[in-house]
Amino acid sequence: MRTKIFGHRGYPAKFPENSLEGFDYCMHHGAEGIEFDVHLTRDGVPVIMHDENIKRTTNGKGLIKDFSLAELDQFHLANGERIPRLKDLFQLTEESGYEGQLNLEMKTNKFDYPGLPEKIFALADQFKFKQEIIYSSFNLQTLIHAQKIRPEENYNFLTDKRIKDPAAFVKEHGFKGIHPKRLLDTDTPERIWTVDSPLRAKKIIEYGAAGFFTNKFEDMMDLRKRVANY
Repeated sequence: MRTKIFGHRGYPAKFPENSLEGFDYCMHHGAEGIEFDVHLTRDGVPVIMHDENIKRTTNGKGLIKDFSLAELDQFHLANGERIPRLKDLFQLTEESGYEGQLNLEMKTNKFDYPGLPEKIFALADQFKFKQEIIYSSFNLQTLIHAQKIRPEENYNFLTDKRIKDPAAFVKEHGFKGIHPKRLLDTDTPERIWTVDSPLRAKKIIEYGAAGFFTNKFEDMMDLRKRVANY
């Protein structure tokens, strides 16, 4: 199996993480997938950022859930961009004709964000994508809830724990794969996070895992060429 390489939060090695600038670069420079994180504002708008608090990656501070979208727009990333709305990325994906795959992580491991899956699906329905979206979360209940709404989607459980029987776990929940922190010995599709070490990447590629997430997708694509003669 060809191991797919995803830009983790876009391309943080060159651009601010989870920025449209980074996503756009990924789309036009061969990234096979793009991973990003979604929260809800106080008034229910899906926006893209990893942390629950905007302090680390913007010129502001405070929890996303406590800001309305208009209030959040006062702040910006290091490159001057406003915090991206999910709609911005979906629009960029469609307009660019991006052939790769989006991996949308629902960031509900600290705050529940009621209605998040419903709002994401309603937005996704407005756009056309070349590949199905991968939906992931550390919150198992979020995935189960989303699955009840849209059972046909591609759901994958994110975990930093060892799962004794990944195949049985995935089958039990009707998921399509799993996203572990470390490579698992399983036939179940797995995408490993976050892989910036060439030694780790080489092992994953040689094993033939479904994919991995990296902050340095160009370096890892070069490595894959050397390892697997792609």
